[in-house]
Amino acid sequence: MDALIRGLHHVTATVTDAQADLDFYVGLLGQRLVKKTVNFDNPGVYHFYYGNEAGEPGTIMTTFPYAGMGVRVGTKGAGQVETTSFSVPAAAMDFWRARLRTAGVPFTDAPTPFGEPSLRFDDPSGLRIRLVGVAADDRTPWTRPDIPAGQAIRGIHSVAMPVRLPAASVTLLTGMMDAVKADEAAGIERFGIGGAARPGAIVELVHAADTAPGVNGLGTVHHVAFAVATPEDQRRMQRELRAMGLQVTDVMDRQYFTSIYFREPNGVLYEIATMPPGFAIDEPLATLGRDLKLPPWEETRRALIEQHLPPVTY
Repeated sequence: MDALIRGLHHVTATVTDAQADLDFYVGLLGQRLVKKTVNFDNPGVYHFYYGNEAGEPGTIMTTFPYAGMGVRVGTKGAGQVETTSFSVPAAAMDFWRARLRTAGVPFTDAPTPFGEPSLRFDDPSGLRIRLVGVAADDRTPWTRPDIPAGQAIRGIHSVAMPVRLPAASVTLLTGMMDAVKADEAAGIERFGIGGAARPGAIVELVHAADTAPGVNGLGTVHHVAFAVATPEDQRRMQRELRAMGLQVTDVMDRQYFTSIYFREPNGVLYEIATMPPGFAIDEPLATLGRDLKLPPWEETRRALIEQHLPPVTY
């Protein structure tokens, strides 16, 4: 099969408080809120998208804030994304050390198993976050006066997934997702999606044979999405995955991309998402994220939805 997967598209997590989430990803990490919408499957819950100026695939972190909705606290474990890493310039590590200290965020300062400088810490919901210093990442960051371009996050660097049977996950990554093995260290295999291990296209499989399965809930990653260029590529992936015997959903309209979902052999929920049409389809690029955007089929219920969503500032 020709290479169809272009890299990571986004990471989506189940989190707690909406305001704390915004304060962390926008206020501390300096990401742009590129879309404020709702969970299409549960419109009483926000869906926040954070990324660079346009929310380009590979820069996007998305969250569902479920505080007060009766959702259990999740359990981290095998079969889910455990750590989401963001890419920053290697020369910016001192800047981020100082920023985290000033914000009172505890962190661990230690290189990755592959030798890159990194800072590990948790977000307000307990998600495991890592800043990885890289020598080269040509993605244009979102900047602001207190986080200039030389220090700003470029986008997602990688995801790390504990799996109990790594070989099965490797077979899917290399056979269907054009992944190449780039390195191995300390029981972790690093793969480059789309043919190269560049920031925004890295998956790390953590060998975790004795680790209990993770349970989705507050403070855990719900799924990781991979990018394809066109709806035609997405449908081809759907056919090929189904031919392998995997249970793949129908194509779902997410307004800013279309999606299919399936669980890879170790249970991690994967999404294949299209790169177009993007986040400027329903509001201008200059004002992304300012207004609550609803899918057309929910507009008649806007007043009710807004009544149930907590007020937020950012």
